[in-house]
Amino acid sequence: MTLQQEIVGNAMQMAVVSLQPGQTVYCEAGKFLFKTSNVSMETRLSGPGGGQQSQGGQQSQGGGMGGMLRQAMGTAMQVGQRALAGESLAFQYFAATGGEGTVGFAGVLPGEMRALELNGTRAWFAEKDAFVAAESTVEFGIAWQGGRTGRSGGEGFILEKFTGRGTVIICGAGNFIDLNPADFGGRIEVDTGCIVAFEEGIEYGVQRIGGLNRQGMMNAVFGGEGLSLATLEGDGRVILQSLTIEGLANALKKAQGGDKQGPTGGLFSTHAG
Repeated sequence: MTLQQEIVGNAMQMAVVSLQPGQTVYCEAGKFLFKTSNVSMETRLSGPGGGQQSQGGQQSQGGGMGGMLRQAMGTAMQVGQRALAGESLAFQYFAATGGEGTVGFAGVLPGEMRALELNGTRAWFAEKDAFVAAESTVEFGIAWQGGRTGRSGGEGFILEKFTGRGTVIICGAGNFIDLNPADFGGRIEVDTGCIVAFEEGIEYGVQRIGGLNRQGMMNAVFGGEGLSLATLEGDGRVILQSLTIEGLANALKKAQGGDKQGPTGGLFSTHAG
């Protein structure tokens, strides 16, 4: 059964979901807005399925004390992963009884939302905190970018991963643009903070801006991008956002008189906060 949802609003969008009896949707704690009285709300530490997941994505089954222990260990592993990633520790689940119900969700920053339809063949990866809500048939996980990419990538070190079938709703800051690296020679380079989400099959990496020379140092000190850019290669959908969290934070600092960076920013900042 397809999840009926509508993205409404402009500067700060929200998703209004129509739940049919038998459908369940879950969200990250803090993303819930409103619901009708016939929609129940339950907070759980576990993700969809509630137990340890096998490599094939199916919930491990088992009865008695052993099954309860495996389920508890699976939940603890899920919570531990989310805690290490800085994600919310709990999910809120919503289900309608006695007819159709309505529930609303929103992100925490001014910007757009997008409903992605998963058909079970390709996973989606999203930036940290992009997840808003999903059907209970969609699995939420944490993907770790290891090695060189993890150490250099900043925002890209920890990604949210969505698998299974159904609708998942994500959010970002500013406006969205959809790209496919295959339309641009197979590779695009972007500010690490501009990535919202991308399909499985896209290879994510990080590269240094220029070399250790005069121009490279000029890019790092005065360019506003730091030392690295994210690279996205392959054939698949990529969603970018026009506003970075860092850019929004700097704008708020300036409005509050707390930004002492001046026109050069970066390494010349005298802001101690």
